[in-house]
Amino acid sequence: MKVTIIYDNETSRKDLRADWGFSCLVETHGKRILFDTGAKGDILLDNMKKLNIEPSSVDAVFISHADWDHTGGLFDFLKKNNDVALYIPVSYRIPPDSAREVVVVKGPMEISDGLFSTGELQGIEQSLVVITDRGPVVITGCSHPGVGDIVDAASVHGKVYALIGGLHGFEEFERLEGIPVICATHCTEFKAQIASHCPDTYIEGGAGRILKI
Repeated sequence: MKVTIIYDNETSRKDLRADWGFSCLVETHGKRILFDTGAKGDILLDNMKKLNIEPSSVDAVFISHADWDHTGGLFDFLKKNNDVALYIPVSYRIPPDSAREVVVVKGPMEISDGLFSTGELQGIEQSLVVITDRGPVVITGCSHPGVGDIVDAASVHGKVYALIGGLHGFEEFERLEGIPVICATHCTEFKAQIASHCPDTYIEGGAGRILKI
């Protein structure tokens, strides 16, 4: 499994643009999934180009929640490639002909072999769960429903191995103990404290960061 952070508040490469928002490419189980699309289409597409990610190579788009900093680049991306399955939470309204297939997600569901949605938790946000040999890997947008609830929802698939994405104002740091890989991005308010609490498992994010699991 490979996760490439495309869009983030910070960047790990000088040639990439940082901006408030989040997007990453998840490559696993024979699929290439664009998770969220950041705030601005031009930054999303420019960073993708510099990361050698062709829009036409993406199989599916997974939108965590309706906020502009996660959906702002969607329609610019779809202008490049609308031959995708688009998974959106029920609270996000979008024309049904925007993509080859628009799947509205309410409850937990299997997307394809080894890929699941937690369902739209608390009517706010869904997270992506990837099954790996080491355990479930959870990709989050902002974690508005709470990191604890997201991890609990993902744990039906086994003990969570990795947590990647925005963790918002989360500060129940003990909930992260025992998770071998933690990469906090975007809106995470207490990055320094998480890094200090989990020094052996914390990985810095930023556009351009690549995680192989």
